Amino acid sequence: MAYKKTEQYDEAVTSGLITNYKSVLDLLGEDAQREGLIKTPERIAKAMQYLTQGYQLDPVEILNSARFNENVSEMVIVRDIELYSMCEHHMLPFFGKAHIAYIPNGWITGLSKLARVVDVISRRLQVQERLTTQIVDAIKTSLEPHGVAVVIEAQHLCMMMRGVQKQNSITTTSAFSGQFEHVATRSEFLRLISKRRD
Repeated sequence: MAYKKTEQYDEAVTSGLITNYKSVLDLLGEDAQREGLIKTPERIAKAMQYLTQGYQLDPVEILNSARFNENVSEMVIVRDIELYSMCEHHMLPFFGKAHIAYIPNGWITGLSKLARVVDVISRRLQVQERLTTQIVDAIKTSLEPHGVAVVIEAQHLCMMMRGVQKQNSITTTSAFSGQFEHVATRSEFLRLISKRRD
């Protein structure tokens, strides 16, 4: 039996994007009809829908789908969550890791849901600063914890491939709420996410 790949895309959006990407190729001096590029506009149209699918998803609903009542109040940390996003200024990728902590106030969520929230909010046109605070806001809204902390470390292709062309630069952003606004709690979180794996 032949391999058949099945994916779901909005036909109207795909068609519109294909038309526009053909125009882009022509404006760049390419021939959108040459063999290597015939399917490129369709591929880009589908890729862009995938890379921005976060607009159709609600991170709070994701957290609420696995929200459990637990009488715990110790820090929960998930670190080194891979993220891939698109810079809204140049529509070039940025990628890196997110580190998340929260202190429960009667509610916890499935650990995978925290990673899923990172994916959903990343899959929009973004700036790293806003991405960081939106993750905090989603967790606060869903779980109403004693505090939330998020640190993101990322590399931006808009700095690496164009402009200043600094290939080794890393951008770090952070956002803290509640108990993480206290120096001792924040310091504990930062110490724990900086520990090297054995």
